[in-house]
Amino acid sequence: MCGIIAYTGQRQCKELLFQGLRKLEYRGYDSAGLSVLSNGHIELVRAVGNLDSLEKELEGDGCTGAHAGLGHTRWATHGRPSTANAHPHLDCTGKISIVLNGIIENYQDLREKLTAEGHKFTSETDAEVVSHLVEKHYDGDLVEATRLSIGEISGHYAFCVIHSGHPDLIVGARKECPLLIGVGEGENFIASAIPAFLSETRDVMVIGDDEMVVMTPDGVQILDLDKQPLDREITRVSWNADAAEKGGYETFMRKEIYEQPDSLTDTLAGRLPAGGGIVLEELAIPDKELAKIDKVYIVACGTSYHAGLVGRYVLENWARVAVELDVASEFRYRDPVLSPTTLVVGISQSGETADTLAAMRQARSQGARVLAITNIMGSQATRDADGILYTRAGLEIGVAATKTHVAQIAAIQLLALYLAQIRQTMDPKEISEVAAELKSIPDLMRNYLKNEASAYEIAKRYYQQPFFLYLGRGVGLPVCLEGALKLKEISYIPTEAYAAGEMKHGPIALLDKGSPVVVVANDGHVYEKVVSNIEEVRARRASVIAVATEGNERIKSLSDDVMYIPRTSEMLSPLLSVVPLQLLAYYIAQLKGCNVDQPRNLAKTVTVE
Repeated sequence: MCGIIAYTGQRQCKELLFQGLRKLEYRGYDSAGLSVLSNGHIELVRAVGNLDSLEKELEGDGCTGAHAGLGHTRWATHGRPSTANAHPHLDCTGKISIVLNGIIENYQDLREKLTAEGHKFTSETDAEVVSHLVEKHYDGDLVEATRLSIGEISGHYAFCVIHSGHPDLIVGARKECPLLIGVGEGENFIASAIPAFLSETRDVMVIGDDEMVVMTPDGVQILDLDKQPLDREITRVSWNADAAEKGGYETFMRKEIYEQPDSLTDTLAGRLPAGGGIVLEELAIPDKELAKIDKVYIVACGTSYHAGLVGRYVLENWARVAVELDVASEFRYRDPVLSPTTLVVGISQSGETADTLAAMRQARSQGARVLAITNIMGSQATRDADGILYTRAGLEIGVAATKTHVAQIAAIQLLALYLAQIRQTMDPKEISEVAAELKSIPDLMRNYLKNEASAYEIAKRYYQQPFFLYLGRGVGLPVCLEGALKLKEISYIPTEAYAAGEMKHGPIALLDKGSPVVVVANDGHVYEKVVSNIEEVRARRASVIAVATEGNERIKSLSDDVMYIPRTSEMLSPLLSVVPLQLLAYYIAQLKGCNVDQPRNLAKTVTVE
C-alpha cells in the first residue's frame, strides 16, 4: 500500500528519488519523505500531505550532492499521518535510515525491549523499530546487522536500509510485500513497484520472500537469510507507463481483484496474535462500555452495505447481540431508537460518504456510541466517530470496489470476534479456532486466483444475455447482492438479486428458457434450502450458474455451470465466494467492451447526498 524507491549510482539522487515517488502516487499515500547519504551523514526530509508539500521542503535543503538514498510514500497504519510518523526513519545515532512497507506484528514487544536497552523512539510507527534493531546489531557490517534484525521481527514487510558509513551501499529485504530491483549501468534501483524506475531502466530482478539484496552502483547480489548467494535472472519488461502502474494487468480492477489476498493479510495483521484472542487497538471505546452494548446498528451505502449485511450475520451469530442494518440515506431520515448502550457502525471505504457521515452524526447526537470502519486514515469518518477500525486495503482506483469490500468484511468479522471475546459469548478456544481459520483465508484466496479459469469460460457463454438473476440464503445473500451490483456497475446489464426464499413472491416471473440465474450454494445450514430453489429455477428451464464449495459433486447435476471456491466455515465463506462473482462480472464487461475502471455515471466516492 506504501511506496519505496531507493537509488545508488553516479548521478545526484534527490531528483531521481522524488520522481520515483511521483510514479508511485497512484498507490495512495498521506505523507512522504527522502533520506540521502550526503558528505558522510544522512539528510532527512519529510512532509505530510501530497508530494507538492515534500517538494517545497526539498527546495534548498542542501543535499544536492548525494548519490544514494531512499524515498517513501506512506499510507498510515500505525500512527496518525504526521511528519514524525512519515518515513524514512532514523536510529538513535542518526547514522542509519530505513523505509518500510508492511506491518511489523511484534513491534510493541520489540519497542519495549529496545526502550529498556536505552533506545529513544520519535514516532508512533511500527516501522521505526527496524532502524533501532539494525543499530543494535550493527558492528561494522550492515548486511549482517540487517540479517540479525530480520531474525527478530514477525510480520510481512519490505524494507531498505542505508548507513552513513557505507555511502554507496543499500541493503533490502522482503517477506510477503513486493520489492524489485532495477538494474542499470553504474547505477541500480530498488522499488516496491516497477513504475518507480521504469523511465530509467527496464531491466528487472525480483527479490523473493525471506531474501536480502545487497546493492552498490557496481552490482547487485541477492542472498538468502544465511547470506548464501542466490542466482536470479534479469527480465526486460516491455510495459508502457500506464501498464506499469497497473502491475502488468490490463485494468486497475483486475489488478485490485488479485490484490485482495494482500488486503486481507494487511487488515488482519497484528489483530490476531499468535497467543490467541483479538486485539483491536484503534477502537478506543472501553471494553466495559462495549460489554454493555445491547443493540448494534450498521449504516452504509452500496458495496459497504453488503459488507455490513455479512456483519449482521456474524455479530448475531458470534457476539449474540441484536443487529439492525440500514442504508445510510434512509437511516438519517428515520427516527431510530438509540441510547448510550447502542453501537452504531458506519462503514465507508473513503470515510467521506455523505449519507454515512450524516447517519453517524445523527447517532452521536442521540447519545449512541459510533464506530467507523474505513480505509482512509484522517478521513471525516474518523473525526466523527468515537472509535475506528481501519481496513488496510491500500488505494483502490477502480470505481467498482473489490479489495476494499473483502477488507471491510474481514474488519467487521474481527469486530464480531472481539465483541464475542468481551461478552464471553464464545469459548476462547472457539474464538482461537475461528481466528486461525480467518488467517488462512488469504492463502486460500491466492491459490484460488492462481488457478481460476472457469469464470471466463462461463462469461463467454452468457455475456450477451439481457438479464441476470442472483439468488442466495444466509451469508450467501450479501454475496449475491454484491455480485449483482458488480455486474450492473461495469457491464450495464439489468440484474436482480434476491433472498432465494423470496423467489416465488415475484422474481420467478422473470425467468424464461435460458435465463442465467447465479446461485450462491456453498455448504452450510441452508444448503438444502438453496438446492430446492435451484430445482425451482430448473423447472422453468433457466440456466443455473452455481458458486459452490470445493468437493461438492452433487451440485454439478443441478447446475449448468459451477464455480468452486475453497472449503471454509460458513461465516467466513463470503470472503471467498464473492471473488468468482467479481471475476464473472469483470469478464462479462470486458467481453462487452465496457470500461471497467470508469463505468458510466459513477464516482468512486459519493460526497453529496
